[in-house]
Amino acid sequence: MNTYRTSEIAALIGIHPNTVRLYEQSGLIPRPERQSNGYRIFTDIHVEQFKLARLAFQIEVLQNGLRKKIVQMVKVSAAGDYDTALTITQEYLAQVRAETANAEEAIDIVKNILKGTAEQYTCSMKRKEVSEYLNITMDTLRNWEMNGLLTVKRRQNGYRVYTGGDIRRLKIIRSLRCANYSLESILSMLNQLSENPRIDIKKALDTPRENSGIIAVCDKLITSLTAAECNALKMIEKLQYMKHTFS
Repeated sequence: MNTYRTSEIAALIGIHPNTVRLYEQSGLIPRPERQSNGYRIFTDIHVEQFKLARLAFQIEVLQNGLRKKIVQMVKVSAAGDYDTALTITQEYLAQVRAETANAEEAIDIVKNILKGTAEQYTCSMKRKEVSEYLNITMDTLRNWEMNGLLTVKRRQNGYRVYTGGDIRRLKIIRSLRCANYSLESILSMLNQLSENPRIDIKKALDTPRENSGIIAVCDKLITSLTAAECNALKMIEKLQYMKHTFS
């Protein structure tokens, strides 16, 4: 089996030597043996484990414990328990597919809401009434308003009054947030929708604004989940190879 020093394996994987040490300290790779002079000695097992870890962390889908699950898988693999690592990865894959289905379902819900008209919600409501009607906390309503997802008119006495159009908009926001779409992607979609009622909702949600600065994974949720599914399949293939080669 080939052996490598820290600098050599760092160059081979394409990372900084300090990252190699960080992975070791975090339990993401097997602990390497050391020579009498203290130098670490890595092997082909470490090379494949690094490749697995890099693949695992390439797409960081955070919701519902997915990030925690993928970290656990890498650590279990580093300990040489490839069967358990494969089980965890298959669970991860199933959960990613379920998240994708939820995201797609939320889009269908939005489309159905948009088929109706604001006049379906004829009564005006105060914030507390809206909170109870939609089962949304008042803090959540405030947060959505502070982030620009909704602008609510006020009466002369200063009280907010939610119209039929506001209620419909809130139902759209609620459906998308339940599926883990980011506030940024929802706001972008709503802005596009106000300009063009015939936009492709799915595409609008998956296309962050050009001036949005740093684009988070959840700002391109469908794309990120699709990439995560692809990576999970590659991880399963990698783990099967490692099990066959190193067990």
